[in-house]
Amino acid sequence: MKNYDIHERIFNFIVRVIEFSDKLPKTYTNLIILNQITRSVTSMGANDQEADGALTKKDFIHGFTLVRKEGKETVFWLRLIGKISLKQSKELEDLIKEGGEIVAIVSTIIKNTSKNNKLSK
Repeated sequence: MKNYDIHERIFNFIVRVIEFSDKLPKTYTNLIILNQITRSVTSMGANDQEADGALTKKDFIHGFTLVRKEGKETVFWLRLIGKISLKQSKELEDLIKEGGEIVAIVSTIIKNTSKNNKLSK
């Protein structure tokens, strides 16, 4: 069963991406991509926590906009790993799917919050 707490879901996604990344061969190309994916996926978590603690609707939306941006970047890096490392697996497919779902949920949160007059969690 999926966890519907977006903060916990983002956290678990970050852990899974890092654990997956640690299993990849440390080739020259992979090291560059692993550096990028680690930065983008951990940035998702930092910005999620910042948005969760936001005092204004504007800051909340800004934080989640960064989560969405970094989520899309993370999915890109995962897809690239699959292509260049020929590391297609169920685990990678699940991560790409989960990343896409998180981006979609965060996009909906941004859209709904933009419509509302007050910040709600």
